[in-house]
Amino acid sequence: MSVKNDCGHHRDHERRKFYYHLMAAIIAVIIIILFIILLIFLILRPSKPNFTLDDVTLYAFNISTATTTLTSNFQITISSRNPNSRIGIYYDKLDIYATYRNQQITLPTMIPPAYQGHKDVNVWSPYLYGTEVPIAPYLAVSLEEDETAGTVLVNVRAAGRVRWKVGTFVSTVYRLNVNCPAYITFGNKNGRYAVGPAVKYQLFEGCNVDV
Repeated sequence: MSVKNDCGHHRDHERRKFYYHLMAAIIAVIIIILFIILLIFLILRPSKPNFTLDDVTLYAFNISTATTTLTSNFQITISSRNPNSRIGIYYDKLDIYATYRNQQITLPTMIPPAYQGHKDVNVWSPYLYGTEVPIAPYLAVSLEEDETAGTVLVNVRAAGRVRWKVGTFVSTVYRLNVNCPAYITFGNKNGRYAVGPAVKYQLFEGCNVDV
């Protein structure tokens, strides 16, 4: 009995030893693969996408100093170019909205998730609108003064999440913030033309991008 027990214990020990070495080998291979992918990712150094505000079509922009509210309605065309030759970009979430002097004046418009291939360009044309949005009294005065002067600076912003794709490897999520200046002119017709009841501004303004 003792010889049989010894043989059984020996086989169990050898089996555990085999599984231990097998698991260690699998974990080592996984670590090596992840390290190689990370190394390739760092060598390629992904560049952040380039955003451009191409145009703004203005349907309404009305300030009420009596109630200190703003009603606005835009359609914008914004484009994003992936400058990377070997890295793709997943746009998991992208909300676009307008601000005036850092105060949000429209509701956020959600852009559907998208993938951007190497050197590809994505173009979106969302509507941005806000009806009787309350604004600070000093901003209402400032906005009225800007309209009287003939130019209002509105910032079109995008906030979302992106991931990088290198081969089959997909990175973790990174936050994306985009800020595009849009100079809306009143009275001066340079750079704008009528589109039915609206006014279209050709801008082609470069945007500040933080990832």
